[in-house]
Amino acid sequence: MPLSPLLAYYLHNLSPFVIRFGERGIHWYGLAYVLGFYCCYLMLVHLAKKGYGELKTEQAGDFITYLALFGVVAGGRLGYMLLYNFDGFIKDPISLFFIWDGGMSSHGGIAGIAIFTLYWSWKHKISWTGLGDNVVVGAPIGVLFGRIANFINGELYGRVTDVSWAMKFPTEVHNEAFIPVVATSLNYMALPQHSNEIIAAVKTVPNGIQDLEAILHLRHPSQLYEAFLEGLFLTVVLYLVRTRTKNLPNGILTGLFFIIYAGVRIFGEQYREPDSSLIMGITKGQFYSLFMILIGLGFLSWALLINRKATSTK
Repeated sequence: MPLSPLLAYYLHNLSPFVIRFGERGIHWYGLAYVLGFYCCYLMLVHLAKKGYGELKTEQAGDFITYLALFGVVAGGRLGYMLLYNFDGFIKDPISLFFIWDGGMSSHGGIAGIAIFTLYWSWKHKISWTGLGDNVVVGAPIGVLFGRIANFINGELYGRVTDVSWAMKFPTEVHNEAFIPVVATSLNYMALPQHSNEIIAAVKTVPNGIQDLEAILHLRHPSQLYEAFLEGLFLTVVLYLVRTRTKNLPNGILTGLFFIIYAGVRIFGEQYREPDSSLIMGITKGQFYSLFMILIGLGFLSWALLINRKATSTK
């Protein structure tokens, strides 16, 4: 362990609530969704004003509202139930609608966005891939906020490590596979759900904080890695490609999004503690991302070989 308190490992102690009223309140996760949709809306308006794509500035508000509801939320929830909690879905299909219990899939959300964008483009008689090329520039901003919210909630934490920036997440005690680092008298199974509540509870027990820190593993803050890779990095790359190149065929940006997102997701997952069973030795996130690469290559091939018409000009 570090010799100086200044070098002590960070013990996660953040509340999932922005503002709390008793047992209820405004969650950081909910705020992350709102900020993500709003920033995506601003990006769509910005690109429309610059002449990229066929979506008009006055259409952006309606588009992003329906996209949020029918694409991200519905797709993300259905994707989670089918890809990560299929047994629970079969046992209780109605749980699909229990969004407040948590459980959203980024892969499902991406699929939902693609399907809704297809419907919108058909209804308004504009290019599906041309519209998608703008959407994928703004979408990673939502991922950025979502991963930051994951960190604040202390969920989807990383694998065990000994790097100097490792952290301890009290919510680890509720993992079914949790094994304390050392034996203590602390009854961790009776602790509350959230990090700040866990710490508040153990403070009432003699040597509670010390015992809590002793039983927890040092872990990668993988949520922050993913926020950078899947959010900030992807946004910057796609924005630069969109605005620094001319006459790109429809679908190029969409194809790049699928491929780059899949690549950074596969890379980032090696630092994240698997939250479900493995598939052929890799995490479900990595496995499903392999299909995204194939989809991305399909978009690129279609754009380059069939649809050579430019989608945007400045």
